[in-house]
Amino acid sequence: MLKNLFSFNSDSVKVWFWVFLNGTLVAVILFGIVAGKALYRYGASLLPSRTISVSAEGKTIVSPDIASVSFTVVSQGADPEKLAVENTEKMNAAIEYVKSEGVADKDIKTANYDLSPLYEYDEKRRTSFITGYTLTQTVFVKIRDFTKIGKVLGKLPDLGINQISSLTFDIDNPDVYLNEARALAFEKARAKAKTMAKQNRTRLGRVVTFSEGYGGYPRPYLAMSALGKGGAMEDAAMPPQIEPGSQEVTVNVTVTYEIR
Repeated sequence: MLKNLFSFNSDSVKVWFWVFLNGTLVAVILFGIVAGKALYRYGASLLPSRTISVSAEGKTIVSPDIASVSFTVVSQGADPEKLAVENTEKMNAAIEYVKSEGVADKDIKTANYDLSPLYEYDEKRRTSFITGYTLTQTVFVKIRDFTKIGKVLGKLPDLGINQISSLTFDIDNPDVYLNEARALAFEKARAKAKTMAKQNRTRLGRVVTFSEGYGGYPRPYLAMSALGKGGAMEDAAMPPQIEPGSQEVTVNVTVTYEIR
C-alpha cells in the first residue's frame, strides 16, 4: 500500500513538474517576443549615427485657369428707395449679361451692398444734415473661359457698371500641380543622395527624416479701374486683350537618409 502511495505521489510530482516547466517556457517565450518588439521599436526610434541630408527642388509650369474680377455700381441720390431700385436694376442687368456669356451661378457672388448717407455741415446752425445717399453694390465673378474676359469687361460699362477692379488669375486645383512638383523634388533628392553615397563608397539606408517647403505660385495681378456710363468720365474704352501668362509651382524638400 505504501509502495502504491509513493508511486502515485512520484507520478503526480512529475506531471506537475512538466506542467510548471512548460508554463515557464511559454512565459519566457512570450516575454522574449514582447521584449524583442520593444527593443526593436526603441532601436528604430534612435537616430542613426551615420546620415546624409540632401535638398532638392521640384518645379512645374502651370497656366492659370480662373480669372477673378469685381465690378461695382455706385449711385447717388436723395431718395434711398429710388436709389436702391435703380442701382439694383443696373447690377441685375450686368449679372444677367455675365451669365449669358457662360459664367455659372456658383461663380457669381455679391461681395458688398452698402447704403451710406451724405452729410453737409451748416455753419450757421453748426450742425450736420443729410443731403443724399450713396449706394455701392459690388459683385465678384470668376471667368473660366479666358476668351470672354475682354468682351465682358468691355460691355459692363454700357450696362451701368462704373467701377471694374481687381482682375487676378488663379489656379482652380493647385494641389494637383503641387503633388507633381513634390514628386519631382523627392526623385531629385534620392538621385542626389545615391550619387553622393556612391562617390563616398557607402550605401543608402532608410529615410530618417524629411520636410518640405514651397512658395506656391505667384498670382499675376492686373489692376483695372474703368468708369463707364453713369460715372464721372467718358465711356471706358475696350480693354486690351488679357494675357494671363504662366506660373511656376515650386516645392523644396530636404531628406535625411541613413548611410551604411
